[in-house]
Amino acid sequence: MSKANRVVLAYSGGLDTSVILRWLIETHGAEVICYCGDVGQDEDLAEVAEKAMATGAKDCVVSDLREEFVEEFCFPAISAGAVYEGSYLLGTSLARPPLAREQVRIAHQAGADAVAHGCTGKGNDQMRFELAFQALDPDLRIIAPWREWDMGGRTQLMSYAEKWDIPVSSTLRKPYSIDRNLFHVSYEGGVLEDPWRAPDAEMFEWTRAPEEAPDAPSVVQIEFERGIPVGLEGVRLGPVDLLTRVNELGAEHGIGRIDIVEDRAVGMKARGVYETPGGTILHAAHRALESITLDREVMLERDRLSPKIAQLIYNGFWFSPEMDFLLAAVEASQKHVTGTARLSLYKGAVTTLGRKSADSLYREDIATFEADDTYDQSDAKGFIKLNALRLKLRRRD
Repeated sequence: MSKANRVVLAYSGGLDTSVILRWLIETHGAEVICYCGDVGQDEDLAEVAEKAMATGAKDCVVSDLREEFVEEFCFPAISAGAVYEGSYLLGTSLARPPLAREQVRIAHQAGADAVAHGCTGKGNDQMRFELAFQALDPDLRIIAPWREWDMGGRTQLMSYAEKWDIPVSSTLRKPYSIDRNLFHVSYEGGVLEDPWRAPDAEMFEWTRAPEEAPDAPSVVQIEFERGIPVGLEGVRLGPVDLLTRVNELGAEHGIGRIDIVEDRAVGMKARGVYETPGGTILHAAHRALESITLDREVMLERDRLSPKIAQLIYNGFWFSPEMDFLLAAVEASQKHVTGTARLSLYKGAVTTLGRKSADSLYREDIATFEADDTYDQSDAKGFIKLNALRLKLRRRD
């Protein structure tokens, strides 16, 4: 195996990446530059950087990616109606492209010849990172220790950490793994690998249990421009501030919990439990506004594309020609999705109360059940007759 000279490692400070940092130094004799991307995981990244340096890193770069994560990835996914397998709002999947893009940028800046990650060979993240690396710079070498070393599990990693005096807070047995960012919290593995077992009530870090949420609903108004959330209660907000505030409202009212079994990109089914409070609200608000601003056939085509976009995001193809094409189509569809949606938040439920737009296609004078002079009801007879013709012809025998 040829050895890398300078490696940029996606580093979290946890057991896996702490061991990988030392392993890269010992196995490759490489200079290792650690990199932590802040996508809102609510951790002390300065402390993580100190740990990286203490474990042998040449440097540790901390990048604030929150704004671009929300603006360039989360909000476009909402515009696209991207929901994987009918339930998953793609919180982890959406965070990987900005993290990978920044890792490539740091590798270029540092003159590195390789990038490394701590993803296992069973999960989706290895694809999300590596497809992004190869799309952005195919000349960078990719090191995936979990597919290369002879350590098979956490017990061996703990022994390796002890051997090299690496401080780790992990224990040999955790009930599940947690991944957090501004869009969601995910829980996987451990006790959750039994799909019949319900999650423990105390597992949830973010949202209230719906039955413990306030007994009175909250009403919220969300403003959109061209399909992108831009304001709350008449106040224009930046992407991070808007999502943060909607997250707070959703968490308070127990909104956004799901428990699903999903199909991983590598072929197996896996269970995940997720909290996506703000994302759930924004998806509902966006759909409500689209109901009065999108042409019927445009909505049909966009909805036809949405599952494909979700699959591409899930499988790691954000930086692909097909994604560029599909997102361009979504952007075109959102030209007139500007206006306000009003929603009720109550004990885990999001209910549409109203929607308005200067670009609304809804005409009360046409839709009314009262007498009107804008719609000739007799026109429907010929319309139905022509649509029925092929049905009648089938009955000739």
